[in-house]
Amino acid sequence: MSTLSAVDDHGFLVLPRLLSSQETQRLIDDLEQSALRRSKAGVRHTLKHPSVSALAQEPRLLHIAQEILGGQAFAFRATLFDKSPRSNWLIVWHQDTALPLRERRETPGWGPWSVKDGVVYAHAPASALCRVVALRIHLDTSTANNGPLRVLSGTHTQGVLTDDAIEQLSQQIEPTDCLVPQGGVLAMRPLLVHASSKLQLEIPRRVLHIEYAASMRVAVDLDLAIA
Repeated sequence: MSTLSAVDDHGFLVLPRLLSSQETQRLIDDLEQSALRRSKAGVRHTLKHPSVSALAQEPRLLHIAQEILGGQAFAFRATLFDKSPRSNWLIVWHQDTALPLRERRETPGWGPWSVKDGVVYAHAPASALCRVVALRIHLDTSTANNGPLRVLSGTHTQGVLTDDAIEQLSQQIEPTDCLVPQGGVLAMRPLLVHASSKLQLEIPRRVLHIEYAASMRVAVDLDLAIA
């Protein structure tokens, strides 16, 4: 099955060991030495970091994004998730529906609006989110014991869901744990319902989440911001 077919059918695909251990360790070292402001869960808006920007444009990653998005792809946002014994957290079942935008323009189907670290965000309709894919680069091996991403396969096709609908799906669909080796990549659609649990062992789980789109223009008079 091709990358495109797998992501179209299930909403996600694990691509093991895309980066070497040397490449992964170099990225870890660069991020640890950076002055990026950290929150409990990690670091927002990491595309400003030279190593992350370079990785986002790496041909191996761009090829995956282009195959899924249909020929055109560029990175518009990157987030470092840093789950560790010192910063352990869980995420309930949800979809990723907020997109960073250049400016606020009231548009039907968009909102509510917010501002995070100076960047304007709005919750987007499915028509925009279906043109986005995230590539999650695993800086550590993701195991059943260090809070892996859990997904409900196929739910990306059901549009933007209410909290009640998501809860109902979580009771109807058997979750899949996305176990990914260090240097591996998980490709996923933002509308795929997903969650993660806390660490059970003192093994960190660091993931660089890079999002790609096919076009800057996501609606009439609405353009993505680079974050």
